[in-house]
Amino acid sequence: MTPATRIYVDADACPVKDEIYRVAARHGLPVSVVAGNFIRVPNDPLIERIAAGSGMDAADDWIAERAQKGDIVVTSDIPLAARCVKAGADVIAPNGKPFSEESIGMTLAVRNLMTDLRSSGEVTGGPRSFSPRDRSAFLSALDQTIRRIQRARDQK
Repeated sequence: MTPATRIYVDADACPVKDEIYRVAARHGLPVSVVAGNFIRVPNDPLIERIAAGSGMDAADDWIAERAQKGDIVVTSDIPLAARCVKAGADVIAPNGKPFSEESIGMTLAVRNLMTDLRSSGEVTGGPRSFSPRDRSAFLSALDQTIRRIQRARDQK
């Protein structure tokens, strides 16, 4: 028997936690909310709060060590997304953008280039602000991903 899909949330800067809780409850899926330190979560038996520790990448490492095929990871952290995609998990950014094996290499390269430009003093601006359209795109992407995983499991 294949284990149930679990949703892992890189929670420290995640703007869509409430949406994840609602969608997970509708599908009866467990959620691991992972942060460096304490983070408040609803009192729900399906929602697990993980304080991974204050180490540099403690929350990322905790998620990457557990995420696998059939799981969903929600993060905007590109290196974490790359690790989870490599492990076979489905990865979605809070703006609804999916990370895939096809896209993660280029996404990681652009991220590294922008980091290098910023560290050399180039002004590159930050990411655009999170919008209601992003929230809607995320909800749609999460629901579609859950349904696709469930269909694949039902066909086995």
